[in-house]
Amino acid sequence: MSPGDAVLFRSIYRGNVRWCFPSRYVGDWNGRHGLYCGPGNVGKGMTRGPDGRYLEDWMNGVPPVDLVWDKGHVLRFVRAGDAHTIELCWDHDWNLRCWYVNLQAPLTIRGDRFDQTDWALDVWVDPDGSWRWKDEDDFAEAQELGILDAAAAAAVRAEGERVIAEKPWPTGWEDWRPPAEWRPLPLPEDWYVV
Repeated sequence: MSPGDAVLFRSIYRGNVRWCFPSRYVGDWNGRHGLYCGPGNVGKGMTRGPDGRYLEDWMNGVPPVDLVWDKGHVLRFVRAGDAHTIELCWDHDWNLRCWYVNLQAPLTIRGDRFDQTDWALDVWVDPDGSWRWKDEDDFAEAQELGILDAAAAAAVRAEGERVIAEKPWPTGWEDWRPPAEWRPLPLPEDWYVV
């Protein structure tokens, strides 16, 4: 892959794509692939119900809906076999909001597809280095629904604790910006093929 190539970052559960957004390949950082998702990229995802929950639909194969990425800029660093991502998140004006650790099933790379299964629990690290768990309620729901048993849930949390202890931030990419000619990406027609 070359910088600027379109790739697809996806979360898959029981053979169904639950979330996906096209991204641009950025390059390598410590053996990890850099994937940039910017405002306006068109993807798919699950939405929360009136009760704020989404995982029952997620696990039962309810189709994801069309979404447009509007959360600012994110640069994800991923590596085959890793059970986490390391992400830099900026607002629309390129102010660093956080470093983010997405906890997931080990990543698989298939050509231009970067596939994992999101395990709900994440780590949010503020620019001052303070951190907190994110989405503990979703993580508890995943256990209630049987998506994760006790051993799997303990392994997910242990992976988060390991990354927190490692502190792979700052990354040296905090001042990175995409080339001006990069425009929002459409969703490929075969986004759902696993």
